[in-house]
Amino acid sequence: MYKSAPESLKSYIPFPDKLFYKIGEVSKIVGVEPYVLRYWETEFSFLKPRKNKSGQRVYIKKDVELLLMIKRLLYQERYTIEGVRKRLGLISAQAEPKPEPEQKKEVRQPARAIEHIKNRLREILSQLQ
Repeated sequence: MYKSAPESLKSYIPFPDKLFYKIGEVSKIVGVEPYVLRYWETEFSFLKPRKNKSGQRVYIKKDVELLLMIKRLLYQERYTIEGVRKRLGLISAQAEPKPEPEQKKEVRQPARAIEHIKNRLREILSQLQ
């Protein structure tokens, strides 16, 4: 799909390199209103900005880049919310390490997990003595 020159330039404008960004700053960088960012938080489970002591949302650079990608997929590539969820959900699922099957078995068998913990604590105690 052909993009007009101003839109293509907007996607390449670098944003300031800071540790944290407030929602107003992110709103200006991404080019959407703050309520849109809050709405996207409810729609995309992988988008969870931290909150500071006063309860304000603080975004990190990775969050801003993710928001820019969401905006591009929604507005330029015309994905639906569900389409973006699937597209970015696959990317975030690949990035997160999956738990090993043995760990799942121990969680499902609490008696076995407790016995394993007891044995490990006995080993640690014997090493300390």
